[in-house]
Amino acid sequence: MPEVIFNGPEGRLEGLYTQGKAENAPTALMLHPYPRQGGTMNNRVIYRMYRTFSQRGFSTLRFNFRGVGRSQGSFDNGTGEFSDAAAALDWLQSQNPNATGCWVAGFSFGAWIGMQLLMRRPEISRFISIAPPVNTFDFNFLAPCPASGLIVQGRQDDVVPEEAVAKLANKLTNQRGIEIDYRVVPGADHLFSNKLEQLIKNVDGYLGNSLEA
Repeated sequence: MPEVIFNGPEGRLEGLYTQGKAENAPTALMLHPYPRQGGTMNNRVIYRMYRTFSQRGFSTLRFNFRGVGRSQGSFDNGTGEFSDAAAALDWLQSQNPNATGCWVAGFSFGAWIGMQLLMRRPEISRFISIAPPVNTFDFNFLAPCPASGLIVQGRQDDVVPEEAVAKLANKLTNQRGIEIDYRVVPGADHLFSNKLEQLIKNVDGYLGNSLEA
């Protein structure tokens, strides 16, 4: 899990990177929660997803948005963070020119950024969105959604209502050629405080099914 530093729009961005063993290993980019509320690349959900992708053979990158940790710059309400994510994906692709696929996975605020990246970067083949904050940020740009993916939500989330996320998942499912696997974790709050293992089991199961398809 070597530390990496790469150039972002506002200066250096710090990350942690694991190279897949296969020459054509697929790539995966992890996007962390809201920086203003303590979100970093070391968030436990992001860390566990990072490990899960790495164990599945992906070349996997997680990084700190601008102003977090050793990443330069300051919080930019999502606009700059989207640019950071695009720069991170550029770096990841530069390390893996022969990758067989490209995934983006985000948690909360990171899920919102990840879905925007999905719209702008056609090379992204799949996504994973954990607790997307549909009640706080606008997701109407997903028209149409260009790739299939997994959405996981906690039933007892007191930050993002499960009903609102279910509505988004249903909207995306009704788009032609798109398959959305929507899973709800019973008893889980927004941070999956006591349900992290169940969350990761869902993520790993989806990865396994997708890689075997």
